[in-house]
Amino acid sequence: MLCQPQARAAANVMMATALRPTELYPALAQVQPSLAELGPGAAPMSVPAGTVLFSENTPCQGFPLVLGGEIKVSRSSGDGRALELYRVVAGELCLVSSSCLFRSQPLSAHGITTQASTLMLIAPDIFRRWLETPAFRNEVLGLFAERMADLTSLIDAVAFHKLDRRLAAALLGHGQQRKVTHQMLADELGTVREIVTRLLRRFEREGWVTLGREQIQIVDGAALRALGN
Repeated sequence: MLCQPQARAAANVMMATALRPTELYPALAQVQPSLAELGPGAAPMSVPAGTVLFSENTPCQGFPLVLGGEIKVSRSSGDGRALELYRVVAGELCLVSSSCLFRSQPLSAHGITTQASTLMLIAPDIFRRWLETPAFRNEVLGLFAERMADLTSLIDAVAFHKLDRRLAAALLGHGQQRKVTHQMLADELGTVREIVTRLLRRFEREGWVTLGREQIQIVDGAALRALGN
């Protein structure tokens, strides 16, 4: 986890504007050992967009607390496809990391930053000691409940919704005009780039979107909403 050299770099200006950890995660005010007692071992670090924080089938090196930015958590298949499971922003917890530490098993997904991010990496033994604090334990268990609802919705979408409907909904979720690649959409939908490209070209022929270089502009949002619903 956080094997890139830049992951150990000193925090940049972004950290100065971030909320304090106890403001984002109130339960940290009650844990023992406290953040102050951990010292440099729990110092915030700054990483750029595209940093791989953890990988599938590897041991969990620590529990990430996001102070700013965003982590995308995905699972890959043997044929190169990836399915986005969820995203973690400031104040949220990572289900895959906590599950790995609970069971002392390898990670079941990989995490990568989608933008410049600031986070703290809590050592596994400290995380387990923090679980003895009721407030922190309840926060982690609450995470499991929330993420389970999210994953249930994801399973429903993958299993029962046609890909063209899911693509239409994904495009609407990205906004009127946004820089996004066909591969990014494929990863988000858990399919291959070629299928997404084929569907996007169909949407373009229908006059619903205009395709550009790493950019898709929505022309007929009503038509996409009708398909997505």
